[in-house]
Amino acid sequence: MASNTILAKSLKITLSQIIHVRIASMAARPIKDSNGMKTTNGRVADKVAIVTGGARGMGESHSRTLAAEGARVVIADVLDGPGEALADAIGPAALYLNLDVRDPECWQRSVEYVIEEFGRVDVLVNNAGVASGHPLVDYPIDEWKTIIDVNLSGTFYGMRAVASVMIEHGSGSIVNISSVEGLRGSHQAIGYSATKFGVRGLTQSGALQLAAGGVRVNSVHPGHIDTPMTKGFSASSLRIPLGRSAAPIEVSNAVLFLASDESSYITGAELAVDGGLISGIPVA
Repeated sequence: MASNTILAKSLKITLSQIIHVRIASMAARPIKDSNGMKTTNGRVADKVAIVTGGARGMGESHSRTLAAEGARVVIADVLDGPGEALADAIGPAALYLNLDVRDPECWQRSVEYVIEEFGRVDVLVNNAGVASGHPLVDYPIDEWKTIIDVNLSGTFYGMRAVASVMIEHGSGSIVNISSVEGLRGSHQAIGYSATKFGVRGLTQSGALQLAAGGVRVNSVHPGHIDTPMTKGFSASSLRIPLGRSAAPIEVSNAVLFLASDESSYITGAELAVDGGLISGIPVA
């Protein structure tokens, strides 16, 4: 085939809303090596992972890292062009799916599709997020609703959609991407900080509720990461103890650990990947 991906089908969400799916030509089958043998290499070998906001930025890094370590990755995003291109670049282990995290029905249909293709969901990385900064008294109500819908409700809808599937399978790992702004107050980003604190609450409560079903729920709290979202914002003003911002792969390594069986006794944890930012102000 000329392309690593083919148009599989579309799923009807409402009369006016369609999920467009591009699926890797072999994604529904076990990943095999050149001799036709099922691969067992990799820290998340043969796990099925959904990564929201997975088409670019940190999400792209998470998608690539999980696929490189043996997972079959569903790149879930609303950016069709970048998402399809990434699925093609990753190859047979990747599938792109148009998913609006703000829509619970879209979530349900999407998870049903993944189950139809792969039979299970082992990992959910709730990575999709938006940011905005305004003073409290001038915060636009429409932006407040948007940031709540994407960052907080989107995370809740994702957890809700995969929980019963993971419990039925007897295991699963949900990795919620929060922020250092979910560990402290933020002078400039009150809406962002509020949602990221909320993600901590979802993580803690979810960890308690889902533990009996073998499902682990943890949060990752990135500091200043070099992504399109932080472009134009200088890391030097933050006085990071390690003296630099992070590359996306440094967050992806934390996600990979929590997605893998290496973290089998870890749930309800909050893992800061921030260069020491929340530890305090370094001595000049």
